[in-house]
Amino acid sequence: MSKMLVTGAAGFIGSNFVHYTLKNKPDYQITVIDKLTYAGNINNLKSVIDKINFIRGDIADEELIDKLVAENDIVVHFAAESHNDNSLLDPWPFINTNIIGTYTILQAIRKHNKRLHHISTDEVYGDLELDDPNKFNERTAYNPSSPYSSAKASSDMLVRAWVRSFGVKATISNCSNNYGPYQHIEKCIPRQITNIIIGERPKLYGTGENVRDWIHVDDHNSAVHVIIEKGKNGETYLIGASGEKSNKEVFELILTEMGKSKNAYDHVNNRPGHDMRYAIDSTKLRKELGWSPKYTDFAKGLSATIDWYKQNEWWWKPIKLQVEAQYKKQGQ
Repeated sequence: MSKMLVTGAAGFIGSNFVHYTLKNKPDYQITVIDKLTYAGNINNLKSVIDKINFIRGDIADEELIDKLVAENDIVVHFAAESHNDNSLLDPWPFINTNIIGTYTILQAIRKHNKRLHHISTDEVYGDLELDDPNKFNERTAYNPSSPYSSAKASSDMLVRAWVRSFGVKATISNCSNNYGPYQHIEKCIPRQITNIIIGERPKLYGTGENVRDWIHVDDHNSAVHVIIEKGKNGETYLIGASGEKSNKEVFELILTEMGKSKNAYDHVNNRPGHDMRYAIDSTKLRKELGWSPKYTDFAKGLSATIDWYKQNEWWWKPIKLQVEAQYKKQGQ
């Protein structure tokens, strides 16, 4: 049995990774570390808490990380501050967690000669024009546009430097926008779903032309396991499911799935520096490692996600008014 340390595993993607691993890869003994900031929710792990070792802690805590890395065989590093709007209001938590935290993990990985898989985002590449036929691939130059994406770009570069300079065993994956269960309701899709449930109209940034490349969180996490098992040391793999949709299209799909008029939303001020389009070319991952997504029908995956939020109001309703009040202050 291999021992796996998962950072940030009380967050959205990390908690789904733990659920996925316990179900599909039972040979792993899992330890979780999470700081339990506002985006980390212990209820995300409620149903499996007796099957894991949970540690509440900060990945920038050198002594704690050194101990945990020494005790495990592989580190899967999800922990990150990840909300663009918040990074514009206060960049420091993004610098501390995404850069200093990653540095702390790398030093422990180096010291104890362990294996790292580092989770990143397609936002490090900046954005594409709506009519650009190209997509992001592993050779695309970095061009981050927000404090969040800049901090993630920095963390990617640190991993690459530690591989080259110190011989650290690591892989990197950059993924497109995730959706699915346990996603914080400040994020686009769950915010609109929960707005409709409580009788509020969805709020669309600007004209809604901005395009995102959506992937179900389970597809993301299945790809991570394929990279862990088959990926080459020092390599980067882009994870995507060919799910390009404009924000306007996503809003209309959500409203239609929930029995509302597809135009029943309000336009709000666009986010400063709002990236226009993301698109992932996952050819390398598919051809070299043999991965393919399960959720190829976005509407079907979205419908299942809507059902999850309908069935789990206990999970999101206690913070809904607080989240919307914060957006209202920003005119969004």
